[in-house]
Amino acid sequence: IIGLGYVGLPLSIAFLNKNFKVIGLELDQTKINTLKKGESYLNHIPSEEISSYVTKKKFIVSKNFKNITKADVVIICVPTPLNKFREPDLGPVLSSASKIQKFLKKGQLIILESSTYPGTTDDVLTKELEKSSLKVNEEFFLAYSPEREDPGNKKFSTSTIPKIVGADTLFSRKLASELYKKVISDVVTVSSSRTAEATKLTENIFRSVNIALVNELKTIYDVMDIDIWEVIEAAATKPFGYMPFYPGPGLGGHCIPIDPFYLTYKAREYEVPTKFIELAGEINTSMPHFVLKKVIDSLSLIS
Repeated sequence: IIGLGYVGLPLSIAFLNKNFKVIGLELDQTKINTLKKGESYLNHIPSEEISSYVTKKKFIVSKNFKNITKADVVIICVPTPLNKFREPDLGPVLSSASKIQKFLKKGQLIILESSTYPGTTDDVLTKELEKSSLKVNEEFFLAYSPEREDPGNKKFSTSTIPKIVGADTLFSRKLASELYKKVISDVVTVSSSRTAEATKLTENIFRSVNIALVNELKTIYDVMDIDIWEVIEAAATKPFGYMPFYPGPGLGGHCIPIDPFYLTYKAREYEVPTKFIELAGEINTSMPHFVLKKVIDSLSLIS
């Protein structure tokens, strides 16, 4: 597993819990040192879950990519940030693929879990991996399975969140789905890597747009002296056609503020406008200013 952040480390634990041997590849030496001491740096992953596997050498942590030659499966769990122009930065994914192709061997299954735009797996990743001189979906196999982590959520864990798996050939889909079925209770296959990539973006765009909508409603009802929380509570009594979202000071985390713009970037290639997505981004970005103004106004009243 490449990348031992909030996605890669829980996934490693899920495989370890099912008696797989896991090699975790990580560039951050601080993380490597912490894990080698049997300690966790994620609040929702107890150190006890790590220490026994490290002691038994079931969990090998390293920055040496030569370890790829020892693996049957390589799963990429690296960040996919935006650059200063709010465009996708696939640097971490491409860097991982470049390192993988140097040690790629016949029969290996490569899976990308990082959130990205449709076409990354079957185009960008394929081109980089085929520099190994091995042919995709013939000599090595490729799939996309988006992460669905929700750190700190006590109702769901890596092993209980349904897993989407997409690949461009039936055999690659079968390989990837059978792998995840060993550690995850529900695996859902889709027809292609592009479909799986689009599924991940759709989930996060849905959330982003609905948060933006309720944030805008908050600003409207605020000037009307209407309590948005009371409105949402009342609306949520409707048993169909409504799903409650709640206002806040914008968006946090890695996924929701970033992932929607992976689709806006790709849509420009097809000359398709993405008005909803971009407007949602503008509204959510403006919310900290709204909250700050409310705080200043409240403090002015106190003084």
